[in-house]
Amino acid sequence: MNHQRVDLALDENHNIALWKVSDKKSDERHVFLSHGTFSNRKVCMGIAEHLVKNGFTCWILEWRSHGESDSYKGKFNFETVAKEEFLVGFNYLFNDLKIKSIDVVTHSGGGLCLTMFLINNPNYISKINSATFFAAQATGAAVGAKNYWQIALGRYVSWLVGYVPASLVGSPHNESHYFMRIWYDWSLSREFRGEDGFHYTPKMPMIDFPILAINGAGDKNIAPRQGCKDFLDAFENPKNKFLFCSIAGGYKEDYNHSRIIHSRNAQAEIYPKVLDWINGWRGGF
Repeated sequence: MNHQRVDLALDENHNIALWKVSDKKSDERHVFLSHGTFSNRKVCMGIAEHLVKNGFTCWILEWRSHGESDSYKGKFNFETVAKEEFLVGFNYLFNDLKIKSIDVVTHSGGGLCLTMFLINNPNYISKINSATFFAAQATGAAVGAKNYWQIALGRYVSWLVGYVPASLVGSPHNESHYFMRIWYDWSLSREFRGEDGFHYTPKMPMIDFPILAINGAGDKNIAPRQGCKDFLDAFENPKNKFLFCSIAGGYKEDYNHSRIIHSRNAQAEIYPKVLDWINGWRGGF
């Protein structure tokens, strides 16, 4: 299997990495993938390689200061990534490579960035066949008083020290307080708004391609079940599907936030469902 890094100019001084994963079986069916916070391409590599083995060409975007993308000293957050990184990646795929259509797979904040990107760039919506969101929610983490006060305390402590350490979630990249502040505010206010106050939720139904949202029963704090379900429901698309993975539901484990996309069990019982979802909409359910 071939892993090729393509360096794309973010600005005059910084490049971001877009990874092409392919092999001899890869054809003109393309999938765009994005990681979420504290993470990089590696969390997406398992599902990407599974798709490549089944004939797809995959493209994994790494955000600035993540993976092998250039380190960035200025301030940036979810919305910055959505408006800039995603625009650079999509422009390359559709304008430079002339790819006609893609499917999208995201983990966690990657799904939020895709949503904000498409609302700001609706001309790309028609180029997407389907999407799969692993553990994506914007406003539903503060479930109950305990979670609410944990998030409020986390916001305050990250303000004091200036960042959120990746060690708290067992991931490789710290995130700045400025980056995470907007997520804290979404959670505490229960409103999915941009830095300028723009309300994203009422615009979500304009994204009309089918979305498969996947959530694990062990994901209690970052992307709880109801938060993921509410995020999916906001698109108001009857073609969308919610997949909740738990031992009680017949799965091998109560998947947590990372294992839902990156584990041997996920490879065995969840990746095939994603493949079926993508192939189904490409062939027409």
